[in-house]
Amino acid sequence: MKIMVFDVPADSGGALTILNEFYKKALEDDKNEYIFVLSVIKLEEKNNVKVINYPWIKRSWLHRLYFDKFIAHKLVTKYKVDEVLSLQNVIIPKTKIKQTLYIHQPLPFIDKKYKITENIRFWIYQNIISKFIFKSIKKADKIMVQTKWLMNAIIEKLGVDKNKFILEKPKLDIYVKKYYNENLSNKKIFFYPASGLPYKNHKIIVEAVRMLQKECKNNYKVIFTLNGNENKNIKKLKKIVEEENLPIEFIGYIDINSVYDYYSKSILIFPSYIETFGLPMLEAKMHKSPILASNCPFSHEILDGYEKVQFFDPFNSFDLYKKIKMFLS
Repeated sequence: MKIMVFDVPADSGGALTILNEFYKKALEDDKNEYIFVLSVIKLEEKNNVKVINYPWIKRSWLHRLYFDKFIAHKLVTKYKVDEVLSLQNVIIPKTKIKQTLYIHQPLPFIDKKYKITENIRFWIYQNIISKFIFKSIKKADKIMVQTKWLMNAIIEKLGVDKNKFILEKPKLDIYVKKYYNENLSNKKIFFYPASGLPYKNHKIIVEAVRMLQKECKNNYKVIFTLNGNENKNIKKLKKIVEEENLPIEFIGYIDINSVYDYYSKSILIFPSYIETFGLPMLEAKMHKSPILASNCPFSHEILDGYEKVQFFDPFNSFDLYKKIKMFLS
């Protein structure tokens, strides 16, 4: 069977992780032939895997729209594909062959609604792109999701048959070298490996630390895997940290082995309120690290039953302050 895998948006982060996961599966499946249709990501071609790149798709939304409307379905016909796997939240239009749709964009299914003045990109996802996602979900033959919470949210919102879903939890190939040991550091370390996107919610950590400054100054530090120049909001937070001499370090990007090393000596703080899965929580759990997690459905799906977790309201800095203070005392 010949399967065409579309993932032209993927270039970093979780989307790239999902793409690499399916690429590895394709390499191991010598019974089928795979054609990956991508934009800028380069994957090595093998006997059963062909890769087609269209880097110009990334130039603008119009380029992406042109590709979706006038090129994608022609590729399906040209290569005589038997099945399509779309990893990009929307199906390929103008084709009647079987399509499996991977949904990993949670914005259309969360309770928080963004205003256009608050974040125009997120508003577009929730009010415009969401319509294409909903239409695709209804038309797809199968829907693949990472979590039960997202599956239930889709069913509740769109009335989709539960039998249409494939639950595909991320598979972690992790060899844990060191489990958490609080004695590995002379200070309590709180660690947050995340990008600078607004919903990652670094702001609430800074607010909680400002409260703590009145009581606990020298017995802990917080680590952000940011350089402080990611965007306007992060620059503003870094300025507050520097002006008030807060115990928060911006260490920039670190590789995955360094992330794992931090799990062995630090407490994970995870205040993000929009996630499909929330991989750092599972990684920290595997390292037996203490975790402070946002009180959200995706957090509970990963961490319910884990004895070393405390949940907090991701919109209440005083709640997080109390939880951090509990660890320090």
